[in-house]
Amino acid sequence: MTVVNHVGLAVTDIDRSRRFYEEVLGFSFKNDLNVPDPVASKMFALDPPLGMRAAYLVRDGWVLELIGFEGDAVGARRERQINEPGLTHISLSVDDVDATVALVAQFGGEVLAERSYPGMVALIRDPDGQLLELLPMAYRDSL
Repeated sequence: MTVVNHVGLAVTDIDRSRRFYEEVLGFSFKNDLNVPDPVASKMFALDPPLGMRAAYLVRDGWVLELIGFEGDAVGARRERQINEPGLTHISLSVDDVDATVALVAQFGGEVLAERSYPGMVALIRDPDGQLLELLPMAYRDSL
């Protein structure tokens, strides 16, 4: 048997990201932890000091782990192309796509209006540039 535990997302400011995911997308805070440098360094093949902190958010039983580092341990942001191997986006169904989109900029995100269809699908970026797809609940119900 296999069970999905969580998806980890590196962020530059955990508190800002928490506000975004909680206020815009309805996640709830579960818990957080500080990971000691010797453990984080070995697991993630990074040189200390790291000052790694993780915050766990939950929505509909799905857990999102926000991972933050301190000081020089914070990596540079770069925009990935959708055709690069790896995680391309996170897709979420919301009650009202347009109402959710209206909150994005207020909490540090970006709406990709040129790539969206009002009321049907919106592509947005969180405060650190992670691509998110917003769909109506009817889409989820059809899966």
